[in-house]
Amino acid sequence: MREHTYRIDGAPVAIRVIERTEDLDAFRVWLNAHGDERLGFDTESTGLDFYAPSFRLRTAQFGDARSGWVLPVDSEGGVPGALEATAGVLRRHPCLVIHNAPFDALVVDAHVPGVELTDLWPRVVDTKVRAHLIDPRGPQDPGGVGQSLDALTRRHLDAEVAREVKGSMVALAREIGTTKEKVWREVDLYHPTYTLYAGMDPILATRLFDAQADLLDARAHHLEEFESAVGLVCARMRRVGMPLDVEYTEQLSGELAEESEKWAIVARRYGITSVNAPKQIASALVEMGEELTETTDSGGLKVDKEVLMPLADLNRKWELVGAREPNPLAEAVLRSKRAGKWRTSYAEAMLAIRDADDRVHPDIASLQARTARMSISKPPLQQLPSSDATIRRALLAEPGHVIGAVDYAAVEMRVLAALADETVMIDAIREGRDLHGYTAELIYGPDYTDWHRKICKGVGFGKVYGGGATTLSRQTGAPIEQVREAIEAYDKNYRGVKRYSRRLQQRAEFGRREVVTPAGRRLPLDRDRLYAATNYMVQSTSRDVLAEALLRLDEKGLTEFLRLPVHDEVVFSAPEKDADEIGREIARTMRVDSFFGVPLDTELTIGGRSWGTLYINGEHRKVEL
Repeated sequence: MREHTYRIDGAPVAIRVIERTEDLDAFRVWLNAHGDERLGFDTESTGLDFYAPSFRLRTAQFGDARSGWVLPVDSEGGVPGALEATAGVLRRHPCLVIHNAPFDALVVDAHVPGVELTDLWPRVVDTKVRAHLIDPRGPQDPGGVGQSLDALTRRHLDAEVAREVKGSMVALAREIGTTKEKVWREVDLYHPTYTLYAGMDPILATRLFDAQADLLDARAHHLEEFESAVGLVCARMRRVGMPLDVEYTEQLSGELAEESEKWAIVARRYGITSVNAPKQIASALVEMGEELTETTDSGGLKVDKEVLMPLADLNRKWELVGAREPNPLAEAVLRSKRAGKWRTSYAEAMLAIRDADDRVHPDIASLQARTARMSISKPPLQQLPSSDATIRRALLAEPGHVIGAVDYAAVEMRVLAALADETVMIDAIREGRDLHGYTAELIYGPDYTDWHRKICKGVGFGKVYGGGATTLSRQTGAPIEQVREAIEAYDKNYRGVKRYSRRLQQRAEFGRREVVTPAGRRLPLDRDRLYAATNYMVQSTSRDVLAEALLRLDEKGLTEFLRLPVHDEVVFSAPEKDADEIGREIARTMRVDSFFGVPLDTELTIGGRSWGTLYINGEHRKVEL
């Protein structure tokens, strides 16, 4: 047995690496001495795609505040009996502290025989969830560090350990001549730097748990239980995954490569050697007579998607707006980059991460961003355009099943109306009015046009997502003065919304710089962005509405049908003959009769076997509830 010694915040710690089966006896003695005490747990593996056939679990680690144990469980060179010893602890120990529990819990569920996700989960405390409840800001936010173990070690434990140990794998990759992505697979299982790194994580997780205790208030403890329950539902959805249409996806990859190159050729006509060369693009656009005013942090002209879309006369759905003559270079750059991204981030990624049964298991992060919004990565499905079926067609229901979706009807606007006690808007909702059309009628009269409705919809969502006049003018193509007039009229008709926003900002300006949601979630506000208070409240509360719905669905035994939570909807797979009945039950369960006096209605759509059918006319149908 090998032993590493180290110091954390001046106190000695020891990390012991099992090298022979006989060494497991000492591990068991240590384990028995701890009885029912909390133990840190972590894993190291060949990568992050733990459902891919090539994935291997390499080590399992346990520890307390003073010591850690590394058990090599790898099928290639591991210690006989180490995997069984790991399984024994995971099946029986009453409290395990894990940082980012969904990952490690799903890894052991898939790769440690006899350990089942739903049995393990109630005995796990996730220090990453706790960190989010204490401070949900990300590393890109002023004053935020994020929720990575590395960053939290720097802030709460020992910055030197974070620098020397947590950063050691990058140096190790250079040492053995590989990349930081491949080092986990290629490094020797018993390399001292690797085993020191591995053994430190359960120690740090345990110490972080103790450091967090004084930072969590009573509300946070309540939310911790809530988030744990939501996390389990999302982990169960990921475990099931969705079948991948491999033939379609392979064909799509080729088509996207061709499309990317086709538009790159167009860009080259304007002197652009690469669509990822912003200086070239900016210079060419200026020469074409375009006026670029926004700059990057480094002082260069900004030519990102938000700048190029209006120049190409495209909205967020990639539809022509009709506000100007489309700039052919802007369009070529946008379309080439999108096709390239879709190929690598979706088509090729799904082919690479599919399991042995050709299923994809998207990573569902149940607690993400400052507002706690859920996100999906690997692949990032929540980033897909809301009306596009191209990528979604690759993901299927089970054989004999169809895909369905239940979504909330204008949930953000309804949540805003409820929180602001905006009586005019609430009355319109109760009457079943189309809220954006109703707003257009209030502002422009009964003869309002689709264009007017579009502007009013943009203004409404601007109140939710924080878009100002400039952003809305870009998205709609409307002159900025017309947009400003619409915003002013909106505020006059919905005075409750403006009062509510002003009240939240004043509380943050003269009190604690934060908002507290109805669920008790504390959301810090940046000093120069107090206007975001309303956005944070609405987005976070809307997320909690969906999260609570997932728990109600789970209580009714409906989780087995659930596949993805995407924005304000739930995607499900159900036997074709029962799809309407199951969909109606999901919709009824998600519906909220009165959210502070406002109904949160749901809508049910049933498609074919492919998720993409929900976005293709003639291949789906709305179902009456």
